[in-house]
Amino acid sequence: MAIYLTKESKVLVQGMTGAEGTKHTRRMIAAGTNVVGGVNPRKAGTSVDFDDRAVPVFGSVAEGMAATGADVTVVFVPPAFAKAAVIEAADAGIPLAVVITEGIPVHDSVAFTAYARRKGTRIVGPNCPGLISPGQSNAGIIPADITKQGRIGLVSKSGTLTYQLMYELRDIGFTSCVGIGGDPVIGTTHIDCLEAFENDPETELVVLIGEIGGDAEERAAAHIRDHVSKPVVAYIAGFTAPEGKTMGHAGAIVSGSSGTAQAKKAALEAVGVRVGSTPTETARLVLDRLAADQ
Repeated sequence: MAIYLTKESKVLVQGMTGAEGTKHTRRMIAAGTNVVGGVNPRKAGTSVDFDDRAVPVFGSVAEGMAATGADVTVVFVPPAFAKAAVIEAADAGIPLAVVITEGIPVHDSVAFTAYARRKGTRIVGPNCPGLISPGQSNAGIIPADITKQGRIGLVSKSGTLTYQLMYELRDIGFTSCVGIGGDPVIGTTHIDCLEAFENDPETELVVLIGEIGGDAEERAAAHIRDHVSKPVVAYIAGFTAPEGKTMGHAGAIVSGSSGTAQAKKAALEAVGVRVGSTPTETARLVLDRLAADQ
């Protein structure tokens, strides 16, 4: 099985006619994703050719859903228009919106994540690589050819580390990999994915990738303690980050002992999670645990 995204998912792409949208739509289709349409009100009624298929462009998410039965949208619009795009998707009632756009103002993210939650639309992102269920569907920019379908679930704040762990564990493979994004305000959290993987019978182990800043990993540790029966292996990026400096992601800032990699590692280890010191060591811990469970 997979979480959130399956081979049955019908995907719209908001911003499909832009350079980035077109490039990544082509990659998604090549990975087997059922892309059923794009959204651009200025180009409604046209289509975009992707090799041997023409994908129609609709004037709104609601029109695309009505015509195709779409249940996922991937947002590739500039930061200034992202809030309106997500609110449009939520108003249309789409179940899942994957917001790839980075550089969205925090107040916009606060507004559209809260609005989508009220409307019943799950947001993945913003500023994320999206999610992939290998062998089934790929919504976003995650490379589809670095791993295979398998037994591991992955939830990660970091796009680059998502790819690295997928590659390191390619011989085992994954049920789903979800890049939740590293901004201060995101839709889907570590806890959401842990709950979904716990309920997925084909996921045997979960890899959790966090990073310095905030308390998401500490909250995930409390959830693991109380609600997760499957083994979890983690990696925290930023052990060498200097205090008080933002490091890459907008949410990755350390103040005092709060948000440090060491504090997150301690919280996770206290509930039985093995935490690797490097991505490669993290992959080895996964392999050791899976071998021990055989």
